[in-house]
Amino acid sequence: MQPSIIAALDLQCEKQPDALALVGEQHVLSYQGLRAAIEQISAQLGAMPAKTMGLALDNSPLWVVFDLAGLASDKVIIPLPFFFSDEQVAHSIRDAGITCVLTDQPDLYQKILAASGIETEATFTHIINDQQISEIRLANIPAKELPAGTVKVTYTSGTTGHPKGVCLSGEALYKVATSLLAVTRGKPGDRHVSILPLSTLLENLAGVYVPLLAGATCHLLPQATVGLSGSSGLDVQKMLGTLIKYHATTTILTPQLLHAAVAAIEAGHPKPEALRFVAIGGATVSERLLQRAQNLGIPAFEGYGLSECASVVSLNTENNRCIGSVGKPLPHTQLKFNEDGEILVAGSTLLGYTGGEPVPAGAYWPTGDIGFLDENGFLHLTGRKKNIFITSFGRNVSPEWVERELTLHPAIAQAAVFGEARPWNVAVIVPRGNAAEAAVNQAIEEANLVLPDYAQVKCWLPAATPFLPQNGQLTANGRLKREAIQAQYQTAIEKLYP
Repeated sequence: MQPSIIAALDLQCEKQPDALALVGEQHVLSYQGLRAAIEQISAQLGAMPAKTMGLALDNSPLWVVFDLAGLASDKVIIPLPFFFSDEQVAHSIRDAGITCVLTDQPDLYQKILAASGIETEATFTHIINDQQISEIRLANIPAKELPAGTVKVTYTSGTTGHPKGVCLSGEALYKVATSLLAVTRGKPGDRHVSILPLSTLLENLAGVYVPLLAGATCHLLPQATVGLSGSSGLDVQKMLGTLIKYHATTTILTPQLLHAAVAAIEAGHPKPEALRFVAIGGATVSERLLQRAQNLGIPAFEGYGLSECASVVSLNTENNRCIGSVGKPLPHTQLKFNEDGEILVAGSTLLGYTGGEPVPAGAYWPTGDIGFLDENGFLHLTGRKKNIFITSFGRNVSPEWVERELTLHPAIAQAAVFGEARPWNVAVIVPRGNAAEAAVNQAIEEANLVLPDYAQVKCWLPAATPFLPQNGQLTANGRLKREAIQAQYQTAIEKLYP
């Protein structure tokens, strides 16, 4: 049998049929029960006319059953995040040719579809494990031809309203999952608690496939239960309480969630004592935050990846760790670099984008990220290729490089650096807490000491508000929306130059 997530799951079912695989708020499935549920749902999916299906469920064991049933059958399951805007949901449906949506929130989806001009052909209700699931068949969505071998299409929020659909093969997903299993030393005794939505590829793969390949238990609770709401709402006490209640040994957090957890524990909240591996992904993590986590005994390990490479590319681990890097490349990964330092990745790349040309097998994917491998084999990121600006002196500057140095200092929470065609660089800064102007000036002076003159910040202005997803200045995974920030502060920035 060809190696696959489903084949590996079958082996675990043979080894330990009665061991707990999935634990939800109301339902529990053993490995044997999970396999039976996959067979049942596969049969039901097979009776549905749609080939490409959108999955819009809250975190639960049933989400995983549908996802795995898609892998086990001839259907393509496409996760639709609830943190997407209505426009992004409608775009994803049209872009991938989704002709059926499976959801536990039919009223919400009926409103989204009606507002977007997407017609409903019929709606059927299924009762699965006492949970009501609606099958909404769509009438005016033409089917799309996806690259051969596509088993999953993942959409990321990106920096625009129209994210791209990344088509992935079962082989790519399996490669990444087995590599992660090896480097994180997953084992049957692990208890993974999902905090991030399962609709994000990182949680879907590293938070479900990896624990199941290890024979471990996945705790899958609704987002409200673990303290998350929307794209950025967080009740940190609920999040930490969930990790403590279920004795989590592993979890995955974004830098924002790690920061909230660290701050709460520093303020006296009990720490989840059973944790052995906390993977941090989605955006760059400051070295200072990782050091604070380490001082508290939180085993936080930064990694790096992208959807086009089936999620994780590199990861720090207990045995191979270098704070300030994004870890060593996973065993299946091959890296090389363009002359400008752009990272190229092979080993588990996408089949293509929806509606685009197929990507040749074995091709190196241009990540758009600038970086290097150090003498010990750790990968370091220094910026985004597309964000590089050129000063009036002809010097190339990666703003992320400068911003990272600025935000290492306690007085600066966020920074956006600009300097295209200018003699020097300026920054829009969000001070941390009640940091005074003098403290920010001191932080900039200290950052400039480690930067070459052409990358130093000469002037700055305070941001009117923090950069947030709600005001359109931050993506859901923590990346600055530079055009939006520059548009708001353009007049003030111009005044900083004589």
